[in-house]
Amino acid sequence: MYKIFFVAFVTVALSGCGVIDYYFLTPPEDTAQELYQNAQASMQEKDYPAAIESLVKLGDRYPFSPYSVQGRIMLGDAYFLNKQYREAIDTYDEFLSLHPRSEQVPYVLFQLGVSKYEVQPAIDLPQDQVAEAIEHFQRIIQSYPETPYAAEAQQYIEKCRRRLAEHELYIANFYWESGSYKAAWLRYDAIFREYGDIADVANLADTRRKAAFVKYQEHAVDEELSPSRWKKWFDWL
Repeated sequence: MYKIFFVAFVTVALSGCGVIDYYFLTPPEDTAQELYQNAQASMQEKDYPAAIESLVKLGDRYPFSPYSVQGRIMLGDAYFLNKQYREAIDTYDEFLSLHPRSEQVPYVLFQLGVSKYEVQPAIDLPQDQVAEAIEHFQRIIQSYPETPYAAEAQQYIEKCRRRLAEHELYIANFYWESGSYKAAWLRYDAIFREYGDIADVANLADTRRKAAFVKYQEHAVDEELSPSRWKKWFDWL
């Protein structure tokens, strides 16, 4: 009888340990491979937030794992596909600084450039990141011309230059509408010279630079002939 109770006690105790472990002990962490595979599955399902969560854990827990190298690129892609372009930019930049000789550099450069183009602040704000995107695309064309990204990089350069031209036109138009005709003329003239390869922009800038110059000259003459100007001159004498 004693043996029966002893066996029963041990059985219950062991099963109880399992229950205790289940409820009170920290479950084992996923391995680097498991986190990477979880992220891959989430990417295939287009569940980008879940992929981001797995990949952030991968980078934090296993920064020196081979999975973390490719995982960093996948993290940038997950941010990009989730339209979190600023986070994508930071992630791609970090990869380039850590792995400047990687075979993946052309791809990461391309994604970085597209991310900076997609950020697109309002047209009245500085377009610094669009200008930086052009630099990334030019680097691809110059350093990696044989890659499949070179041709598309050229297309994005054209898109970026148009964006910059439209920003300059916005500023020139503001000067025109505020009556600052000299500033408008100079800005339109600069646009015409810098973006002559963008036909519609160049034609518009050419027409408006001529009109702004005429307005500037008219106002200059009016200013010279204005009584107040002559009064100031005689007062000075």
